[in-house]
Amino acid sequence: MRRIAIYLFHDRVGRVDDYVPYKLRSLRPFVEEIFVVSNGPLTPEGRATLEEVADTVWARENVGFDVWGYKEALELIGPEHLATFDELILLNYTFFGPIHPWGPVLERMDREQVDFWGLTAHGEVDPNPHPGQDGPLPEHLQSHWLAVRRPMFTSLEWQQYWSTMPMITSYEQSVLLHEARFTAHFAAKGFRWTTAFPTEDYPSIHPIFDNTVLMLEDGCPIIKRRLFFHDPWYLEQMAIIGRRVMEHVETTGYPPALIWRNIVRSAEPRSLYTNMSLLSVLPDGPEGRAPQGLRICLVAHVFYEDLLPEMVTRMEMVPGDPDVVITTDTDAKRERFLEVLGDRPGWEVRVLESNRGRETSAFLVGCRDLLEPGRYDLVGKLHSKKSAQDGFMPGQLFKHHMFDNLLSSPGYVGALLDLFAQDETLGMVFPPVVNISYPTIGHSWFTNRENARALADELGIAAPFDASTPVAPYGGMFWCRPQALAPLLRRDWRYEDFPDESGWGDGGLAHVIERLYAYSAAEAGFHTRMVLNHDWAEINYAFLEYKLQLVASRLPARPLEQMNYLTNVTTEGPLLLHLKNEVDRRYPRLGRGARPAYRIARGAARAARTLRSGR
Repeated sequence: MRRIAIYLFHDRVGRVDDYVPYKLRSLRPFVEEIFVVSNGPLTPEGRATLEEVADTVWARENVGFDVWGYKEALELIGPEHLATFDELILLNYTFFGPIHPWGPVLERMDREQVDFWGLTAHGEVDPNPHPGQDGPLPEHLQSHWLAVRRPMFTSLEWQQYWSTMPMITSYEQSVLLHEARFTAHFAAKGFRWTTAFPTEDYPSIHPIFDNTVLMLEDGCPIIKRRLFFHDPWYLEQMAIIGRRVMEHVETTGYPPALIWRNIVRSAEPRSLYTNMSLLSVLPDGPEGRAPQGLRICLVAHVFYEDLLPEMVTRMEMVPGDPDVVITTDTDAKRERFLEVLGDRPGWEVRVLESNRGRETSAFLVGCRDLLEPGRYDLVGKLHSKKSAQDGFMPGQLFKHHMFDNLLSSPGYVGALLDLFAQDETLGMVFPPVVNISYPTIGHSWFTNRENARALADELGIAAPFDASTPVAPYGGMFWCRPQALAPLLRRDWRYEDFPDESGWGDGGLAHVIERLYAYSAAEAGFHTRMVLNHDWAEINYAFLEYKLQLVASRLPARPLEQMNYLTNVTTEGPLLLHLKNEVDRRYPRLGRGARPAYRIARGAARAARTLRSGR
């Protein structure tokens, strides 16, 4: 087969991550010509990257979605040039690959006597999920890979399909007017088609997503990028475990770093954390071993000097003789600290110019030199946390939640450091959001989101924000690679940037920065992971399960139903919605018959609320 490929690419900022040239380079032995069409402008670096692996790179205005990208690329290539090839492949940026080699699949498909084929297909959906559509959504080849042979792409039917294609203005139109239409349209014209990995071989109608591991076991060369950032509610309902997908990928030779470097810029950290199970429950142990060759530094701001002995005990659990830099706010404290520390090689006590910004400014201003590129491989950030404003017991719990899950024992710390040694794309590790005694779950942006967005824009941090509970080191303690902080360090921080004690609190700079650490890591191309020791894993799970069942007991059974219910309560009124749900649950036939009356009542309720509000 003489093949030509049109690769549709899009990135919201025009960057080209390494998974793209890897994919195109791997295709080159099977494809004579590669035409890249970018929906949207490219950075100079991105264009240069693509030009190394493609014959043509064309950036167009991002209109018409992928459909018009292909349409206009075909017009540029021209029918005469296209006709010199045996097969045209239309593929796009929405998958990683090849997880398994292209060769066996292409050789197998070369033997198929068809006019067009796809790697995967979506089964028929009845009723049609798109409003206003008659009949079911038909089975169709998925548009991330469509291979078309010369008899079809030189036909009058092919020319008419593209010449009559209307401008696509929505994702739904791109599905209805192209992806879901393409297969049935050309089959009806007499063209034969098949699928490399047929839907009927798998236990769902959407196997590339719902049965990814099964398809990989059969040699499927791709996995969808959406798996990593899709709504976790769907993955939970369909029992899709992203960790199992990555475990398979890690056995194939495909570099996992290509996935992580791209997906951290695309996914909300909370969705990625959930979908890929990025929580490690690490074992405790009396003996710990630091990974060889890592230069490690601990940075600890100690304002409350009565906590120094406890913190020293914790810091001594770090194996491998790390450097330790302790910061404080007065010379008198420094002298007393030195008496407690005695002669400890590699330990230093610094007195800061100011305590404005507390441990945050101590880290970003007073210890900025320790974060310079190349000085250390890993840095641990600690401070003398009391949270006295929250009450003694909650404050103690918060402190132990941080200390115990970062510095539990020598064996635990060794296992934590080994996470970094095993994965070059891991940028930051910290405990999960504290939730016992604190109203953080679902609310932990508090008053910080607007200021965080403004600061992120200033620093060029474009990673998508979490909706309600940002992935963040609440309490301000973590382990990290200094490179993960590079976006945050684009600003030359000063003590004067931070408010004095009268301005301390939510919405202030320190609390905003606390919520941006993980987004900085994502912008730098690193993913984050949370850690617990066994003791706190048991405690947290029991309380979280109790809180979940307490709320769920007052809602419908499944998470997706619960979200729909809660969304509707805010728009339709709780009493009307409750009555509808009760009728549907107890008397489903009556519920179906009463839907017209319910719609009328719902409209009346909305009209009444609008009238009361004066809008």
